[in-house]
Amino acid sequence: MKNYISEVIVKLSSDEISFRRERLYVNKLNIILVQILKHEWPARWRSFIPDLVAAAKTSETICENCMAILKLLSEEVFDFSRGEMTQQKIKELKQSLNSEFQLIHELCIYVLSASQRAELIRATLGTLHAFLSWIPMGYIFESPLLETLLKFFPMAAYRNLTLQCLTEVAALTFGEYYDLQFVKMYIIFMVQLQSILPPTTNFLEAYAKGSSEEQAFIQNLALFFTSFYKPHIRVLESSQENINALLQGLEYLINISYVDDTEVFKVCLDYWNSLVLELFEAHHNLDNPAASANMMGLQMPMIPGVGDGVGSQLMHRRQLYAGPMSKLRSLMICRMAKPEEVLIVEDENGNIVRETMKDNDVLVQYKIMRETLIYLAHLDHEDTERQMLKKLSKQLNGDDWTWNNLNTLCWAIGSISGSMVEEQENRFLVMVIRDLLNLCEITKGKDNKAVIASNIMYVVGQYPRFLRAHWKFLKTVVNKLFEFMHESHPGVQDMACDTFLKIVQKCKRKFVTVQVGENEPFVSELLTTLPATIADLEPHQIHSFYESVGNMIQAEPDPHRRDEYLRRLMELPNQKWAEIIGQARQSVDYLKDPDVIRAVLNILQTNTSAANSLGTYFLPQISLIFLDMLNVYRMYSELISTSIAQGGRYASRTSIVKLLRSVKRETLKLIETFLDKAEDQPHIGKQFVPPMMDPVLGDYARNLPDARESEVLSLFATIINKYKRAMIEDVSRIFEAVFQCTLEMITKNFEDYPEHRLKFFSLLQAIATHCFPALIHLSSEQLKLVMDSIIWAFRHTERNIAETGLNLLLAMLKNFQASEFCNQFYRTYFSTIEQEIFAVLTDTFHKPGFKLHVLVLQHLFCLVESVVMSEPLWDVATVPYPYPNNGMFIREYTIKLLSTSFPNMTATEVTQFVNGLFESREDLVSFKNHIRDFLVQSKEFSAQDNKDLYAEEAAAQRERERQRMLSIPGLIAPSEIQDEMVDS
Repeated sequence: MKNYISEVIVKLSSDEISFRRERLYVNKLNIILVQILKHEWPARWRSFIPDLVAAAKTSETICENCMAILKLLSEEVFDFSRGEMTQQKIKELKQSLNSEFQLIHELCIYVLSASQRAELIRATLGTLHAFLSWIPMGYIFESPLLETLLKFFPMAAYRNLTLQCLTEVAALTFGEYYDLQFVKMYIIFMVQLQSILPPTTNFLEAYAKGSSEEQAFIQNLALFFTSFYKPHIRVLESSQENINALLQGLEYLINISYVDDTEVFKVCLDYWNSLVLELFEAHHNLDNPAASANMMGLQMPMIPGVGDGVGSQLMHRRQLYAGPMSKLRSLMICRMAKPEEVLIVEDENGNIVRETMKDNDVLVQYKIMRETLIYLAHLDHEDTERQMLKKLSKQLNGDDWTWNNLNTLCWAIGSISGSMVEEQENRFLVMVIRDLLNLCEITKGKDNKAVIASNIMYVVGQYPRFLRAHWKFLKTVVNKLFEFMHESHPGVQDMACDTFLKIVQKCKRKFVTVQVGENEPFVSELLTTLPATIADLEPHQIHSFYESVGNMIQAEPDPHRRDEYLRRLMELPNQKWAEIIGQARQSVDYLKDPDVIRAVLNILQTNTSAANSLGTYFLPQISLIFLDMLNVYRMYSELISTSIAQGGRYASRTSIVKLLRSVKRETLKLIETFLDKAEDQPHIGKQFVPPMMDPVLGDYARNLPDARESEVLSLFATIINKYKRAMIEDVSRIFEAVFQCTLEMITKNFEDYPEHRLKFFSLLQAIATHCFPALIHLSSEQLKLVMDSIIWAFRHTERNIAETGLNLLLAMLKNFQASEFCNQFYRTYFSTIEQEIFAVLTDTFHKPGFKLHVLVLQHLFCLVESVVMSEPLWDVATVPYPYPNNGMFIREYTIKLLSTSFPNMTATEVTQFVNGLFESREDLVSFKNHIRDFLVQSKEFSAQDNKDLYAEEAAAQRERERQRMLSIPGLIAPSEIQDEMVDS
């Protein structure tokens, strides 16, 4: 097969006409050849590279195709091998390529120096580009290769390909051995670049008007500079001549960063972020000379008095970069991305509208820019402040007034919150807020005012520390927000309510304390004027407002005053509720009016919002409406059942039934929110759980499937998670009401009732975790139902459900292992669980569950060899051969299971894998790697995206990064820090 394909390739590529005509066919053959190579080479096709190089020398078209094959091979081995080949095979191929590279190297140099044929030179440069990242460095620096590349750089036809090759070289590192060559390459490159693209070029314009080749050149230029600076910037700091070339290069990169292209900007931003972080960390560690020396890469012996030397070098380095960093601040402010909190945007027609969809790319970019700007602020607070205030004064005097300029400036001001010391922050913000409020007063036009309002709200929402320290400003800002709540421009009211909630959460105590010069706490004043304040708000905005005021009331330490505030807050909804219930007592039909149903829903949603922020302190209010609410729930439930019984399945989609179900759901949500947020006080559980048993649980069991609310399942999961073992007595009642009937709904297929699925398994998990003794007392039929439903869950392709099922399974396995029914349980279920876990582990549809699959298997393999298992796992009656122990039985069972499932694997391979599982069972990391290699070897997982197999390592990296960010002031925004901010 390989000979045939090789012959066809040689035949088609030996003359120009057939090679051009059959190009697509030849490309496909090349791909097949490389796939064969991955199996045959080096062991069974030792002469492959010499054969290829010899063939390449026979004709220029064959040579061009040989370059394409070499490029494909390099990509297969070095770029796409993870998760497709075993670690051993990758290593073997890399070693073969490295040891035979000399022949390829000679061929490339020969072509570049002798050939006049443009296509061949381009193909050779393309192949070199693929090889340069991994070949031994001597081939680059101790041969004419680098000089040859630099000769091609000024030639327009090869400029982009050569620049890509130089970028690969620039990214290489090899200690200090080749530092001089790197510097020489950079200096020659800079001289050539200035003749191609003078430093005075307006890059923004050049890019906008350039051809696609010219645009690619600017993009490649950004990649070259960033690739070179990351490992080699320090080498350029060594002499004045090099420093000049470095500063010139940084100037180029800053100018390229202004180009209006997201991809180019991402490349530049990524580098600016790493450079500024490096400068910041050295500056941050200046107090600790040893750490600083380390940061700077200065290998300094720790001798007394040397600390000053490190300090002066650090200062010198900061001064060296002061100019570029100042320009970089200006760039970051001008190009600041939009933060998530800002809801008001400019559409493509230039109108100011409410944002309808979040752009995730912009949010990621904002996060990196914010981080970069915070490091820049730490490096020089004065320059940061000066630039921001200067740009703001230009907005005020109209010199530079545009929506975009004001937006990016305010987003930048908001993003550096927390990075300044308090005194400087106070001084800075007094000027910023004063100027923005003035700008709002003097600017005419509805759209202009909406943009300014959005920016004021964003900035004040970012600086809770300042607002806590300045009551007058806080009061002015909140009153300004109340003013914006009457503004009809799309998005302004939403943003005002969001900002109000954000500020209250961080400054709540200020509102319940009598401030200097005031007669009563602000919350009391607010409750008096509440009807007027919320008059123009939509229902969802009113709910947000109630949550905000709930946060204030929750901060009141005096119980009598707190209850009084709550009574005043809930006065409007309670009046309406009393009126509805009063009318209903006279005629039940009153509750069937759609407008009344909507009013009931709105009242319940308002209560849920307040309960969300008040927690336990919401008790007086919920006690007031609880029993009436359950009666309404029961009545609406009967109405729904009657409608569905009379109108069939489609009745559940009518607007009236949907509305009635919304009320039921909101009732459940309100109870769940209150019980979840309330402190763990048993009397609250005793007061609220028993009355719900029949109206809620009984109703669920009696209802038709289409009328069952999934929120019942999540409510009882919350109750069990909250009251834990106290609920053991009630588990059998819950089980009877929901188990059988829900399983019938969700096991017909994997699609129907998606909400019920996840919540059902969450309820089961709560029972298994907190009320396990109740599960032990189930009959064997009921326990089988539970186990079948867990297997059903982790077979699910819906990730949340599968993960809940696997976590539930782990909890069950561990609990049974510790119980007296251990042997009995595992004898019944061990082999079934093992078989089912192997099925989902190897079917490629359940990759996200890999970490949990591994944990379950590790648990099983450890258990089988432990003393806990004192009885045989096999059925003594049906298995004539007595195994010496459970380990031997499971070893044989697993080998048989996998051999049947993977007929493409030899018995030796399967046995090796199973033995490896037993050997590595105590060490999770090697156990996991062993399974990863098996998945690749089984061929099931080749040629697929396997990043989910490495998800756990990625999560650990994210947590380390969060801990680092917490140690730097301002890096995590004040609104994202969960602790109760001190606002005494």
